[in-house]
Amino acid sequence: MIEVLRLNHRIKRDPRISTHLALVSRAFGALKIYYSGDKDSEMENIVNKVTDEFGGPFEIEHIKDEIKFIKEKKKERFFVIHLTCYGLEIKKEIGKIKKFDNILVIVGGSKVQGEIYNLSDFNISVTNQPHSELAALTIFLDKYFDSKELDKKFINAKSIIIPKERGKLVKKVTQ
Repeated sequence: MIEVLRLNHRIKRDPRISTHLALVSRAFGALKIYYSGDKDSEMENIVNKVTDEFGGPFEIEHIKDEIKFIKEKKKERFFVIHLTCYGLEIKKEIGKIKKFDNILVIVGGSKVQGEIYNLSDFNISVTNQPHSELAALTIFLDKYFDSKELDKKFINAKSIIIPKERGKLVKKVTQ
């Protein structure tokens, strides 16, 4: 099981990127995203509407104290991966990471405090160049799941997207 923690969400600055982090988490195989910083009911509603319409399972939850939360997850035997351009190269470390079933993936927001680096079992980079946390999360999840998440079937979907070369086709699911 993979869960994601988005650090330091700021309503005035981050609503789109944090929403997209949640959508990527869901689409690429994570079961839940937590976020710290500003509580954002509007973002939660958007993510819950997507999950309701296109299926799950997937949850979003605000947390108040990310350090306490990470320590609790470690007690629950979650392996903690912090995605940062300063970390070890994913291509060299992914084999070790795949040995763990319960993983909490941390992605930053504003400046990440040093304690996050110390609490993490691995600080991992997808590239050692400045880049987006959205790109890092997408690449990490794809490498962890060996692209099998691209074939994931979501349960309780009300609608499904039908692939087309041009145009859009969304089909309502009859149950």
